Amino acid sequence: MASSQTPHSGRGYEASKEQLLGRLARIKGQVGGIERMVEDDRYCIDVLTQISAVQAALEKVALGLLDGHARTCVLGAEAEQQEERAVELMAAVGRLMRRG
Repeated sequence: MASSQTPHSGRGYEASKEQLLGRLARIKGQVGGIERMVEDDRYCIDVLTQISAVQAALEKVALGLLDGHARTCVLGAEAEQQEERAVELMAAVGRLMRRG
């Protein structure tokens, strides 16, 4: 997703990019498993349990990204950009909390 803001010289997740990609690959596999469960007419509660696990995994990824963004892109920003970046960060937190 492209931001309307001027990009930071680096991303908060650069140091753990491989770890992030690994987590996302596992989540992708979990989603594929849910698809197969539906195709196989598995018990609804079992499917819902797996959906909950995927949501928790995505939330963990999101929290890691938020942490990296706060440390790198907000605190590491030029002083005149920190307020704008903090507002942007809090808007992203708000969007994540509104689901459900």
